[in-house]
Amino acid sequence: MVIWCSQKTCKQLCEGKKKMSNKALILVDVQNDFCPGGLLAVPNGDQVVGPLNRMIDAAIKNGWEIYASRDWHPAQTKHFEKWPAHCVQNTPGAEFHPNLRLPWRYPKLRVISKGLGDADDYSAFDGGMRPKAKTLYIGGLATDYCVLWTVKKAVELGYEAILLIDACRAVNINPDDGDNAVAEMRALHAKIATTEEALNELHA
Repeated sequence: MVIWCSQKTCKQLCEGKKKMSNKALILVDVQNDFCPGGLLAVPNGDQVVGPLNRMIDAAIKNGWEIYASRDWHPAQTKHFEKWPAHCVQNTPGAEFHPNLRLPWRYPKLRVISKGLGDADDYSAFDGGMRPKAKTLYIGGLATDYCVLWTVKKAVELGYEAILLIDACRAVNINPDDGDNAVAEMRALHAKIATTEEALNELHA
């Protein structure tokens, strides 16, 4: 049986599909060294994995671009004068968390490597990321560093940035660093949402 739709209905369906796919998911530095037991562990850093996995499922279903950034430092770098050595290229600590369900065969997945030299490269954009989508859902590690700088650069470049608040955790060298980072992102007009809120909006 063939079901015909009106020109208006077909146009609405196409526009809705285009709107749904005009989004991207940015997974920031969900690596072993930033999770419990790692060389530069973020407190409760592994708790971002579950929420991000749900967003990955939604991204695949809706045809989004997915970007997974990673620190990919050489063994010797000036960056390690500021931070303990971490995420050294081709070491277990630089690998993505084993429970993060990255869809390796998904054609719209891109791994973004940053920190290849002496530069700090906190933002995923520093690794050359340039999503085609206009709306970016951003989560990962850590709220007060690489997530913050990724959101800031996204806003600067004209993207709509949505921080997935339950899918990021802060280093909190100072106790309020994470909260201050969220406040800074909000002041830049980034949207703040839980993954549940983001997913419910997609289904609305």
